[in-house]
Amino acid sequence: MFTELNSILNTSPDSFTQGECVLLSDRHSDASFLIHHFLSLYLRARCRVMFLGLVQSFNHYSAISQRLGVSLTQAKEKGQLVFLEGLKESLSVLIPQEAETGSQAMDFLRDPAVGLKSLYEFVRSSAISSGGGEEEADGAEEWGPAVLLVDDLSVLLSLGVSVESVLDFSHYCRATVCSQLQGNVVMLTRCDGVEEEDDGDDEGLERLLKGLTHQCSLSLHVQGLPTGYCRDIHGQVEVCWRRRQGDGQYTQKKLFQYKVNDKGASFFAPGTSSAVL
Repeated sequence: MFTELNSILNTSPDSFTQGECVLLSDRHSDASFLIHHFLSLYLRARCRVMFLGLVQSFNHYSAISQRLGVSLTQAKEKGQLVFLEGLKESLSVLIPQEAETGSQAMDFLRDPAVGLKSLYEFVRSSAISSGGGEEEADGAEEWGPAVLLVDDLSVLLSLGVSVESVLDFSHYCRATVCSQLQGNVVMLTRCDGVEEEDDGDDEGLERLLKGLTHQCSLSLHVQGLPTGYCRDIHGQVEVCWRRRQGDGQYTQKKLFQYKVNDKGASFFAPGTSSAVL
């Protein structure tokens, strides 16, 4: 959890906005440090966290969270964390002899055209479930609002799922977690350009980013410095807040430079800010 970023977003484990949809994205950079930040933030806030790890193993996320002072293993054992390990679950679908050992969440791998209904049902059932085992049933553990984190949505396009299906999945997750349960959703998507022969995929990534941007109330877009590589600054983050005001929407943007190291992340404000109604 990065305290400087919490200050920028005016949030903390003790005080954060509920019912918020947060979009993380990157271009020619890596926004993974932000998904780790929000994971540690919500676990410290004692939220019930559902994490769809579609690109890395549980051990990967666990090792980084350990450096941030959070134990994912303990969170799972207590029932606070529900973790879907996409790489492992994919094997249970693609290898017949292991089919009975996995969940139904990744069934779209058999036929991407059917969409992400099974994955959404996994999210919905996890969100509305008490999920704390005997300790929670006895009242020993009580968790706060439900939180869904996804890393990352763009990988679904490479698995053959359509942009429309991914946007529908995001919409239904937002309706369940944010609106119905007054929890939060944090989703990461990549929008780097791909090879020239894959122009269709590139267009799909851009359409996904635009669609998700319309759904979110807060977005953090990570990109490289326009001046190129710098040893002391790793890139810049554009933070955009969207709030309804009267019959319209108020949008405020601020640009920050950042540096990530083993001890956390440092953010520097170059003084760029704008507001649009």
